[in-house]
Formats: sequence, structure tokens, C-alpha cells
Amino acid sequence: MTSDATTQTEQTANEIEKLRNLIEPARVVLWDFDGPICRLFARHTAERIAAGLVDWLAGHGLRNLLSDAERELVDPQVVLRAVDLRHPGSDLVTELEERLTQEELRAAGSALPTPYADPLIRTWTAVGARLAITTNNSPKVVRAYLDSRGLTPCFASHIYGRTADLHLLKPHPHCLNRALTAMGCAPSAALMIGDSGSDLAAAKEAGVPFLGYARNERKDKLMREAGAAHVIASLEPLLRILRGF
Repeated sequence: MTSDATTQTEQTANEIEKLRNLIEPARVVLWDFDGPICRLFARHTAERIAAGLVDWLAGHGLRNLLSDAERELVDPQVVLRAVDLRHPGSDLVTELEERLTQEELRAAGSALPTPYADPLIRTWTAVGARLAITTNNSPKVVRAYLDSRGLTPCFASHIYGRTADLHLLKPHPHCLNRALTAMGCAPSAALMIGDSGSDLAAAKEAGVPFLGYARNERKDKLMREAGAAHVIASLEPLLRILRGF
């Protein structure tokens, strides 16, 4: 074996050991939904949904509720939060949130499972970990997707998603704290798997160890720039560790 190959093997072994040290103490695993578990908007795109929400506002003479930058971000969560910031708790926000939920439900029907997520979820459950979902998506959407994959029993009732209190969406740690309280788990005994800076910020605020998932180089760069110490490009190494390979 060449020195370069030896070095690469050692680096891989070191990374696996770091992952093992991160995941083995976790008694509760908190999953973000869109990203680590599936690509919710793989076919029914977030950009199209955001544009639809903007058009709906414009049709009601409310286009100016959003800044040019907010309209151009083509992120439905940005649209919803922006309107809630200006009209918190209003009927307008309630209707807009329901429209987003219906669009997310449509997206769930064509969502793509994240590679290795299904067997990892089942294996982690089988070895005794307890799982929860902490997401900014609607809990209705999460349940619909999990039902379609036969994964709902792995999470039981522990799905903590978007509520009417939109100011408590991540990066606020509210959904993580709800999960920890309900499951009787200390933050240090949990692990959060997420794919965004807001996931990382929520985990830090809650005191929960964090593992970043980045399906491409752009996501990896953003996660590391946000300060994530551990980022993986695939869930396969976690599955191999749990299975003892």
C-alpha cells in the first residue's frame, strides 16, 4: 500500500471513529425532515410553491407585504415568516400557512427518500434508540410521508413540526426542547441530524450534539461555514456503525 493510500485509509478510520463517538452515546435522535429523511421538494419544487404564495398575495393586493429580496429568495418559509412578521397571528397568516401545508402535502406524494434513511431509521430503532422529528414543515406532512414508507412506528407520536407560533420555528430551539421534554431526555444524551444552519443553531441553543448532512458540495460548504464540526455526505457510514461493520 502506498503512503498516500495509507494516509487516506487512516483518515477514513479516524472519521468513522469520530462518528462512532458522536452517535453511540445518543439515546434520542432528533431528525430534521426535509433533507436527512427525504427530499420533500424533489419534484414539486419549493420555488414553484413560493411563487404560488407570492402570486396569491398579489391577487389579494398584498404584494408589497414582501420586499424584493424576500420575493426573489423563492423560499416558501421565507414568504410565510415575512408575512407573519408584519401581521403576527392574523387570519392572513393562518390562511397562508394552510396553503403552504397543502402544497407540502402535494410534495410529500412525490418526495424522494434520502439514500439509506429508511434502513438507518429502522436499525436505530431496533438497537434501542428513540427517534423524533423536529422540523419547520407541517407535522401533517411528516406523518403522511412516514405512513407512505411504513416508518411511523419508529417515531410513535414524537413529531414536532410547524405550529401557529411561527416565531418559534428553527433556528429557535422550541421544537427540539418539546421533543426532549416529552421524551425525558437530557440534551447531552441526544443527537440532532440536520442539513441547515438553522438546524445547527437550534441544536446549539438546546445544548444538543449535532451532525450535519450535506447531499452536495454546496450544502457541505454552507454547513461548515455555519460552524458544523461534523458533516457527512451520506448516511451509509452511520448504518454501517450501527450494524457493527
